[in-house]
This record gives sequence, structure tokens and C-alpha cells, in this order.
Amino acid sequence: MPAQAASSFAIDVPDALLDRARAGEHGAMEQLYRAFERPVFTLALRMCGDREMAADVLQDTMLKVFAHLGGFRHRNGSPFWGWLRQVAVNEALMRLRHQRRFAQDVAIEDDSWLQDEGPLPPAAADAAQLQRALARLPAVTRSVLWLYHAEGYTHDEIALLMERTASFSKSQVARGTRRLRQLLEPAPDTSLRTALIPETRHA
Repeated sequence: MPAQAASSFAIDVPDALLDRARAGEHGAMEQLYRAFERPVFTLALRMCGDREMAADVLQDTMLKVFAHLGGFRHRNGSPFWGWLRQVAVNEALMRLRHQRRFAQDVAIEDDSWLQDEGPLPPAAADAAQLQRALARLPAVTRSVLWLYHAEGYTHDEIALLMERTASFSKSQVARGTRRLRQLLEPAPDTSLRTALIPETRHA
């Protein structure tokens, strides 16, 4: 999960397909849904840490996208997938903001961060293992970390989303990266136990 990674949302969508979906063609809308189902669900799951909440984010994201599809235009060269991803991020953050602890954590400004934005251990490539590690992080840290490392958002962009400062984003990334590195590099005597934890999959 290197910084500025290529987003899983970066799917080329032909204008002809968008035109058909705007016209209300069911097959075109189904095609768009299937193309973005996994990226939206994965982002929501990583940010929210809850499969039921992630499923709600997926449903509401696609409903909003289809409802406002007629108003989407390629503004300043912005791709369709970028707009859809922004809708998904906003939906996930809206749900997290309803959690009292999330609001408290976002309110904390911490400029005493140490730079730590390097690559994570190879274990981060294991989706199930990564999800278990992310679930042990505070929701704010988990969300910022995923937006930065996996989706390629800049600190300034994350600060705008969180209504905080770039320093806030940097502190969350530094703290989260260090903690994830610890969680993904278990001691030898715990490696077998970790391997036996069953993997959960999105149906």
C-alpha cells in the first residue's frame, strides 16, 4: 500500500455507457454497479470496519450516483470514477461521524507527529490479514490511512474531507503506519495463531 497508489476505482467507463445509464437503461446501470461494487464495498469496509455498514454505504452510494448521473459532466477532465469514489468516501464518513468516539478523535489536533509514511510489510497484501489489523485501529486513523495509502489522497485533500489541517492527516498516517507495521509483523510465537484466524469474504 504505497502512498499515491493507483486507486482500485480507476476504471475506464465509456461515455456511451454513461449515456445509456442516464437514459435509464437498466442493463447499463447494472453494468456500472457490477464494475464498482467491489471498490466501493472495499473502501467502505476498510474505513468503517463493519461489513453491514459497508453494505449500506455501497447501496446508498450507487443510489446517489444513479440519481444524480444526469448532472455529471467531465469537469476539468475529472473522470467518472473519481466522482463516484468521492460519493463513496462521503457516505462512509457520514456514517462514521454519527459515532461519538469518531467525532472526539477528529477534534484532536496533534502536531507532535513523526514522519512515517514508508511502505508496509508484505503481509499488507493479504486482504484478510490487513482487515484484521485495520480493525484494531481507531476509526479516524483507519480512514485517513486508507485514503492516503490505498486511494492516493493527499494530506491537503484528506484535511478538507475531515475539516481539519494537513498536520492532522500527517499525524494520523504516521501513527497508523507505525501501528499497522507492528500488527502486520507478529512475533514468531503468534504467527500460527494468526494464520488460523478464518478469512471473511464479501458475498
